Amino acid sequence: MIQAVFGGLVFNEADEVCEVAQFAGESHYVVNDHGFRRHVLSTEIDKTVLRAMRDATLANKDAVTMGAMKMMGKDDLFTKAMIDSSLRNIDDHLDKLLETGLPEGARQWLGMLGLKIIVNHHGEVIDIQQPISYGSDDE
Repeated sequence: MIQAVFGGLVFNEADEVCEVAQFAGESHYVVNDHGFRRHVLSTEIDKTVLRAMRDATLANKDAVTMGAMKMMGKDDLFTKAMIDSSLRNIDDHLDKLLETGLPEGARQWLGMLGLKIIVNHHGEVIDIQQPISYGSDDE
């Protein structure tokens, strides 16, 4: 069964959280459209968000690599090669994430950091508020 990756982090335009429901063996985000509960396949929203995150990550690959190395407390060639390899194969990781979903703790952590996905009444992603701002002047 496909799991909703961003359950609890998807909101409608009225800032109401979209519930996650299982229907026909698949996860759906339930978008409240003025009382009408519109069911949108979770994979449609999740893929859009994951692609946006992937694109932002790849556009700032060097900064992401250096940040990951710093977070791990390692500054060696092998760690850099491992991270670079993971970034080259990012699509494989995203496909696996769509299959397994995120652990509840990871979703809560992302929510506390400020990740918020806004969808319109059709379930189309209209905004992704991300906790990480790449290329800011604060670095």
